[in-house]
Amino acid sequence: MTDLPKDFRWSRRGVIRGAAAVVASGALSSLTSSAQAAVPFASERLAVITRGERGPRGRDILLIPGLASGPAIWSSLVTRLAGHRLHLVHVSGFAKRPAGANATGPLLNPLVAELARYVAAEGLRAPVIIGHSMGGTLGLMLALRADVRAAQLMVVDMLPDGSAMLGGTAQGYGYLATQLNGYLTGTKAGRQMLADMVRQTPGGRDSDPRVIAQALTELAQADLAARLRSLACPLTVVPALPGRSDLDNAQLRRYRAAYAGVKQLTVAGIGPSGHQVMLDQPEKFAEAVRKFLV
Repeated sequence: MTDLPKDFRWSRRGVIRGAAAVVASGALSSLTSSAQAAVPFASERLAVITRGERGPRGRDILLIPGLASGPAIWSSLVTRLAGHRLHLVHVSGFAKRPAGANATGPLLNPLVAELARYVAAEGLRAPVIIGHSMGGTLGLMLALRADVRAAQLMVVDMLPDGSAMLGGTAQGYGYLATQLNGYLTGTKAGRQMLADMVRQTPGGRDSDPRVIAQALTELAQADLAARLRSLACPLTVVPALPGRSDLDNAQLRRYRAAYAGVKQLTVAGIGPSGHQVMLDQPEKFAEAVRKFLV
Protein backbone atom coordinates (compact mmCIF):
# COMPACT_ATOMS: atom_id res chain seq x y z
CA MET A 1 0.00 0.00 0.00
CA THR A 2 1.32 3.38 -0.93
CA ASP A 3 2.36 5.42 2.08
CA LEU A 4 0.42 8.64 2.40
CA PRO A 5 1.78 11.84 3.87
CA LYS A 6 1.21 12.00 7.60
CA ASP A 7 -0.68 15.29 7.37
CA PHE A 8 -3.05 13.76 4.79
CA ARG A 9 -3.88 10.83 7.11
CA TRP A 10 -4.66 13.24 9.89
CA SER A 11 -6.79 15.35 7.54
CA ARG A 12 -8.74 12.27 6.48
CA ARG A 13 -9.37 11.34 10.09
CA GLY A 14 -10.53 14.86 10.75
CA VAL A 15 -12.96 14.72 7.86
CA ILE A 16 -14.38 11.39 9.05
CA ARG A 17 -14.71 12.63 12.62
CA GLY A 18 -16.29 15.86 11.42
CA ALA A 19 -18.77 13.98 9.26
CA ALA A 20 -19.67 11.71 12.16
CA ALA A 21 -20.23 14.73 14.38
CA VAL A 22 -22.50 16.32 11.76
CA VAL A 23 -24.55 13.12 11.41
CA ALA A 24 -24.88 12.75 15.18
CA SER A 25 -25.82 16.40 15.54
CA GLY A 26 -28.44 16.06 12.81
CA ALA A 27 -29.91 12.96 14.42
CA LEU A 28 -30.04 14.66 17.81
CA SER A 29 -31.64 17.73 16.25
CA SER A 30 -34.21 15.51 14.53
CA LEU A 31 -35.02 13.75 17.79
CA THR A 32 -35.31 17.08 19.60
CA SER A 33 -37.61 18.46 16.90
CA SER A 34 -39.78 15.34 17.05
CA ALA A 35 -39.99 15.61 20.82
CA GLN A 36 -40.99 19.26 20.56
CA ALA A 37 -43.60 18.48 17.91
CA ALA A 38 -45.06 15.76 20.14
CA VAL A 39 -45.72 18.15 23.04
CA PRO A 40 -49.52 18.49 23.28
CA PHE A 41 -51.20 21.88 23.22
CA ALA A 42 -51.77 23.19 26.73
CA SER A 43 -53.54 26.33 27.90
CA GLU A 44 -54.79 27.83 31.14
CA ARG A 45 -57.70 29.38 29.25
CA LEU A 46 -59.17 26.50 27.28
CA ALA A 47 -58.87 22.84 26.37
CA VAL A 48 -59.52 21.15 23.06
CA ILE A 49 -60.72 17.58 22.58
CA THR A 50 -60.38 16.00 19.15
CA ARG A 51 -62.86 13.48 17.75
CA GLY A 52 -62.90 11.59 14.46
CA GLU A 53 -60.49 11.22 11.58
CA ARG A 54 -60.33 13.19 8.36
CA GLY A 55 -61.52 11.25 5.34
CA PRO A 56 -60.47 11.99 1.74
CA ARG A 57 -62.82 14.98 1.66
CA GLY A 58 -62.84 15.65 5.38
CA ARG A 59 -62.23 18.96 7.12
CA ASP A 60 -60.78 20.21 10.39
CA ILE A 61 -63.75 21.74 12.23
CA LEU A 62 -63.49 23.87 15.37
CA LEU A 63 -66.63 23.69 17.52
CA ILE A 64 -66.89 26.54 20.04
CA PRO A 65 -69.74 26.40 22.59
CA GLY A 66 -71.54 29.35 24.13
CA LEU A 67 -71.79 30.88 27.59
CA ALA A 68 -71.53 28.35 30.43
CA SER A 69 -71.54 25.44 27.95
CA GLY A 70 -68.96 22.74 27.28
CA PRO A 71 -68.20 20.28 24.48
CA ALA A 72 -71.21 18.12 25.42
CA ILE A 73 -73.51 20.58 23.66
CA TRP A 74 -72.17 19.25 20.34
CA SER A 75 -72.64 15.55 21.21
CA SER A 76 -75.48 14.97 18.77
CA LEU A 77 -73.66 16.74 15.95
CA VAL A 78 -70.44 14.78 16.57
CA THR A 79 -72.20 11.49 15.84
CA ARG A 80 -73.47 12.88 12.54
CA LEU A 81 -70.20 14.21 11.10
CA ALA A 82 -68.22 11.11 10.14
CA GLY A 83 -65.19 11.71 7.95
CA HIS A 84 -64.21 14.99 9.60
CA ARG A 85 -61.77 15.76 12.41
CA LEU A 86 -63.60 17.73 15.08
CA HIS A 87 -61.89 20.02 17.59
CA LEU A 88 -64.23 20.57 20.56
CA VAL A 89 -63.31 23.66 22.57
CA HIS A 90 -63.89 23.82 26.34
CA VAL A 91 -63.49 27.31 27.82
CA SER A 92 -61.97 27.33 31.30
CA GLY A 93 -64.54 28.38 33.88
CA PHE A 94 -67.46 26.81 32.02
CA ALA A 95 -69.13 23.41 32.49
CA LYS A 96 -67.01 22.06 35.37
CA ARG A 97 -63.64 23.15 33.94
CA PRO A 98 -61.60 25.21 36.48
CA ALA A 99 -61.38 28.91 35.61
CA GLY A 100 -57.58 28.96 35.38
CA ALA A 101 -56.31 32.16 33.75
CA ASN A 102 -59.90 33.21 32.96
CA ALA A 103 -60.61 33.88 36.64
CA THR A 104 -59.43 37.49 36.35
CA GLY A 105 -58.91 40.13 33.71
CA PRO A 106 -60.02 40.32 30.05
CA LEU A 107 -61.60 37.24 28.50
CA LEU A 108 -62.62 37.36 24.84
CA ASN A 109 -59.40 38.63 23.24
CA PRO A 110 -57.15 36.26 25.24
CA LEU A 111 -59.42 33.34 24.32
CA VAL A 112 -59.21 34.22 20.63
CA ALA A 113 -55.41 34.47 20.91
CA GLU A 114 -55.30 30.98 22.45
CA LEU A 115 -57.57 29.58 19.74
CA ALA A 116 -55.27 31.05 17.09
CA ARG A 117 -52.29 29.53 18.89
CA TYR A 118 -54.04 26.15 18.82
CA VAL A 119 -54.68 26.42 15.08
CA ALA A 120 -50.99 27.18 14.52
CA ALA A 121 -49.71 24.53 16.93
CA GLU A 122 -51.83 21.81 15.33
CA GLY A 123 -50.99 22.93 11.82
CA LEU A 124 -54.65 23.33 10.86
CA ARG A 125 -54.89 24.62 7.30
CA ALA A 126 -58.08 26.41 6.29
CA PRO A 127 -60.08 25.28 9.35
CA VAL A 128 -63.86 25.44 9.44
CA ILE A 129 -65.22 27.30 12.49
CA ILE A 130 -68.65 26.75 14.05
CA GLY A 131 -69.61 28.76 17.12
CA HIS A 132 -72.80 29.07 19.14
CA SER A 133 -73.80 32.27 20.98
CA MET A 134 -70.66 33.57 22.72
CA GLY A 135 -68.82 30.89 20.74
CA GLY A 136 -70.13 32.58 17.61
CA THR A 137 -68.55 35.85 18.72
CA LEU A 138 -65.27 34.08 19.41
CA GLY A 139 -65.52 32.31 16.05
CA LEU A 140 -66.09 35.57 14.21
CA MET A 141 -63.16 37.23 16.00
CA LEU A 142 -60.98 34.23 15.16
CA ALA A 143 -62.00 34.17 11.49
CA LEU A 144 -61.17 37.88 11.21
CA ARG A 145 -57.53 37.09 12.02
CA ALA A 146 -55.41 36.88 8.87
CA ASP A 147 -53.09 34.26 10.39
CA VAL A 148 -55.92 31.75 10.91
CA ARG A 149 -57.07 31.70 7.27
CA ALA A 150 -60.45 30.16 8.02
CA ALA A 151 -62.16 28.39 5.14
CA GLN A 152 -65.72 28.86 6.41
CA LEU A 153 -67.52 30.22 9.44
CA MET A 154 -70.92 29.35 10.92
CA VAL A 155 -72.39 31.52 13.68
CA VAL A 156 -75.35 30.01 15.51
CA ASP A 157 -77.92 32.40 17.00
CA MET A 158 -75.63 35.34 17.70
CA LEU A 159 -75.51 38.90 16.38
CA PRO A 160 -72.27 40.84 15.71
CA ASP A 161 -73.31 43.35 18.38
CA GLY A 162 -73.66 41.21 21.51
CA SER A 163 -75.94 43.67 23.30
CA ALA A 164 -78.35 43.56 20.34
CA MET A 165 -79.35 40.09 21.53
CA LEU A 166 -81.06 41.98 24.37
CA GLY A 167 -82.40 44.72 22.14
CA GLY A 168 -79.71 47.28 22.98
CA THR A 169 -76.39 48.52 21.61
CA ALA A 170 -72.79 48.22 22.72
CA GLN A 171 -72.73 51.99 23.27
CA GLY A 172 -75.84 51.87 25.41
CA TYR A 173 -75.22 48.68 27.37
CA GLY A 174 -71.42 48.70 27.46
CA TYR A 175 -71.01 51.25 30.27
CA LEU A 176 -73.90 49.74 32.23
CA ALA A 177 -72.37 46.27 31.87
CA THR A 178 -69.06 47.50 33.26
CA GLN A 179 -70.72 49.06 36.29
CA LEU A 180 -72.87 46.00 36.83
CA ASN A 181 -69.85 43.71 36.63
CA GLY A 182 -68.13 45.77 39.33
CA TYR A 183 -71.16 45.40 41.59
CA LEU A 184 -71.67 41.68 40.88
CA THR A 185 -68.05 40.72 41.51
CA GLY A 186 -66.89 43.44 43.91
CA THR A 187 -69.57 43.43 46.61
CA LYS A 188 -70.94 40.73 48.90
CA ALA A 189 -74.54 41.42 47.89
CA GLY A 190 -73.58 41.49 44.22
CA ARG A 191 -71.74 38.18 44.45
CA GLN A 192 -74.80 36.60 46.07
CA MET A 193 -77.02 37.99 43.33
CA LEU A 194 -74.63 36.69 40.67
CA ALA A 195 -74.55 33.25 42.30
CA ASP A 196 -78.35 33.15 42.22
CA MET A 197 -78.39 34.21 38.57
CA VAL A 198 -75.78 31.59 37.66
CA ARG A 199 -77.78 28.82 39.34
CA GLN A 200 -80.73 29.68 37.08
CA THR A 201 -78.63 29.78 33.91
CA PRO A 202 -78.58 26.54 31.85
CA GLY A 203 -75.22 24.96 32.66
CA GLY A 204 -74.48 27.80 35.06
CA ARG A 205 -74.42 25.64 38.18
CA ASP A 206 -71.23 24.05 36.93
CA SER A 207 -69.57 27.28 35.79
CA ASP A 208 -67.50 29.92 37.55
CA PRO A 209 -69.56 33.07 38.32
CA ARG A 210 -66.55 35.33 37.77
CA VAL A 211 -66.02 34.04 34.25
CA ILE A 212 -69.72 34.33 33.44
CA ALA A 213 -69.81 37.91 34.72
CA GLN A 214 -66.76 38.90 32.67
CA ALA A 215 -68.12 37.17 29.58
CA LEU A 216 -71.46 38.99 29.84
CA THR A 217 -69.69 42.30 30.37
CA GLU A 218 -67.47 41.93 27.31
CA LEU A 219 -70.26 40.57 25.12
CA ALA A 220 -72.34 43.64 25.99
CA GLN A 221 -69.43 45.83 24.92
CA ALA A 222 -68.53 43.89 21.77
CA ASP A 223 -69.65 45.21 18.39
CA LEU A 224 -68.00 43.56 15.38
CA ALA A 225 -70.34 45.06 12.77
CA ALA A 226 -67.75 47.57 11.53
CA ARG A 227 -65.27 44.77 10.83
CA LEU A 228 -67.59 42.47 8.87
CA ARG A 229 -66.37 43.71 5.48
CA SER A 230 -62.91 42.43 6.41
CA LEU A 231 -64.15 38.86 6.76
CA ALA A 232 -62.39 36.92 4.02
CA CYS A 233 -64.28 33.60 4.30
CA PRO A 234 -67.93 32.74 3.61
CA LEU A 235 -70.24 33.14 6.60
CA THR A 236 -73.41 31.18 7.35
CA VAL A 237 -75.59 32.51 10.16
CA VAL A 238 -78.17 30.23 11.78
CA PRO A 239 -80.77 32.15 13.82
CA ALA A 240 -83.13 30.27 16.11
CA LEU A 241 -86.69 30.79 14.85
CA PRO A 242 -89.78 30.78 17.10
CA GLY A 243 -91.84 28.75 14.62
CA ARG A 244 -94.47 31.36 13.75
CA SER A 245 -94.20 32.74 10.21
CA ASP A 246 -94.47 36.44 11.07
CA LEU A 247 -91.94 36.17 13.91
CA ASP A 248 -89.66 33.96 11.83
CA ASN A 249 -89.60 36.47 8.96
CA ALA A 250 -88.91 39.34 11.35
CA GLN A 251 -86.03 37.38 12.90
CA LEU A 252 -84.50 36.60 9.50
CA ARG A 253 -84.74 40.26 8.44
CA ARG A 254 -83.05 41.29 11.66
CA TYR A 255 -80.12 38.93 11.11
CA ARG A 256 -79.70 39.80 7.43
CA ALA A 257 -79.57 43.49 8.32
CA ALA A 258 -77.09 42.91 11.16
CA TYR A 259 -74.69 40.96 8.92
CA ALA A 260 -75.24 43.03 5.77
CA GLY A 261 -71.57 44.00 5.61
CA VAL A 262 -70.42 40.41 4.96
CA LYS A 263 -69.34 39.78 1.36
CA GLN A 264 -70.33 36.10 1.25
CA LEU A 265 -73.36 35.68 3.51
CA THR A 266 -75.99 32.97 3.96
CA VAL A 267 -78.73 33.26 6.57
CA ALA A 268 -80.55 29.98 7.22
CA GLY A 269 -82.80 29.89 10.28
CA ILE A 270 -83.91 26.76 12.12
CA GLY A 271 -87.13 26.40 14.07
CA PRO A 272 -89.14 26.03 16.06
CA SER A 273 -86.25 26.38 18.43
CA GLY A 274 -84.94 28.16 21.46
CA HIS A 275 -81.44 29.57 21.70
CA GLN A 276 -79.69 26.18 21.78
CA VAL A 277 -80.60 25.10 18.28
CA MET A 278 -78.33 22.03 18.27
CA LEU A 279 -80.26 20.62 21.23
CA ASP A 280 -83.78 21.65 20.24
CA GLN A 281 -83.48 20.58 16.59
CA PRO A 282 -80.52 18.17 16.31
CA GLU A 283 -81.55 16.63 12.96
CA LYS A 284 -82.24 19.98 11.29
CA PHE A 285 -79.06 21.46 12.69
CA ALA A 286 -76.91 18.53 11.54
CA GLU A 287 -78.43 18.80 8.05
CA ALA A 288 -77.68 22.55 8.00
CA VAL A 289 -74.05 21.83 8.94
CA ARG A 290 -73.75 19.16 6.24
CA LYS A 291 -75.04 21.61 3.60
CA PHE A 292 -72.69 24.26 4.96
CA LEU A 293 -69.70 21.94 4.51
CA VAL A 294 -70.45 21.06 0.87
